[in-house]
Amino acid sequence: MSTIVYMVRHGDSPKEGNEWTRGLTAKGYEDARRVTELLRDKKIELVVSSPYLRSILTVEQVALHIGKEVLVMENLREKGFSCSDNRLEDNELGPLLEKSFVDFNFSLEGGESNAACQKRAVQVLRELLHTYKDKNMVIGTHGAVMTLMMNYFDSLIGLDFLYSTTKPDIYRLAFNDEELVSVERVWDKTFVK
Repeated sequence: MSTIVYMVRHGDSPKEGNEWTRGLTAKGYEDARRVTELLRDKKIELVVSSPYLRSILTVEQVALHIGKEVLVMENLREKGFSCSDNRLEDNELGPLLEKSFVDFNFSLEGGESNAACQKRAVQVLRELLHTYKDKNMVIGTHGAVMTLMMNYFDSLIGLDFLYSTTKPDIYRLAFNDEELVSVERVWDKTFVK
């Protein structure tokens, strides 16, 4: 038996607003419906999410489909790039990501390093792998923190992988205990517009 984790990167969200409360755009809601369609027959037993609203909304219908609530876990939140809760502009984010993947301990003042983000998120993932061994689960997540969790188990997953992901995106991770056995992209490119 294997523990299967479906990492679901959140759907499209408005560019303005607070990191915690930004929801989804109309496209984001439509894609969330497609996420549910793709995961409908995967025998999901648990849906966990970052506390950020856009992440919860992307996986909420999966939880409703299995008759459960989304289990929100604070330490699955996106990497804190700065001391502000507002979204960074893409032209600011790119250089920060590049520096942080070269030096895992790099951070802006008041921000979080890749090392710190990875440590807190992987601790949650390891607890889930232990508690829900041989089950199928969904984790509603974000680009950087998802990449960092996967990188912990496979060092080849890094910045190039992050840049290749879409909003939303789905990856199926198979674990044997805490050993990552396989990674497969599930989000069908025909859904990407």
